[in-house]
Amino acid sequence: MNKSSVARRYATALFHLLDGQSIPVVCESLGTMSQSLAASQSFKHALASPVFTFEEKTALLHEMAERTGSPSILKQFCEQLLRKNRASLLPEIAQAFSDLVDEKNGLKHVSIASANELSSAEQQELHTELTSKLNRAVKIKFETEPSLIAGLQIRIGSRVIDNTVRGKLANMRTRLAKG
Repeated sequence: MNKSSVARRYATALFHLLDGQSIPVVCESLGTMSQSLAASQSFKHALASPVFTFEEKTALLHEMAERTGSPSILKQFCEQLLRKNRASLLPEIAQAFSDLVDEKNGLKHVSIASANELSSAEQQELHTELTSKLNRAVKIKFETEPSLIAGLQIRIGSRVIDNTVRGKLANMRTRLAKG
């Protein structure tokens, strides 16, 4: 099972344990903890190293949760991550949790890849068009991927709309091989 699947499961479990008022606080706390883990090599080392005891690691995560004002359920969740040796997944769990919060609030995540960087006007036009077509608010992540040659590749959840030259060439290659 890959990291994102495991992270999604943990995030979903935590999400279902919380009441509506705790969700934004926990989301912010997870984001802060995730950023701290990414920014601090010593924090990352302390959680991963067998030199530090379970109690020391727990105290470290409890302190982080306290500083962010999160409910005790997050402390218990962090303890469970440590028990299952999943503390290194904290950034992925934070992202998956944030996605669940966005989904609950009716926000759809969309990823758009293009061969060349899109101008602000093009990005705004795509944002407006997708908001209209999907009939809900969207959060778009724009990426540049030169190997696409030209065109756009749009990912909405697990659905992929590929209108790139690379995609069309791959499709043509598949049809010729069958033929």
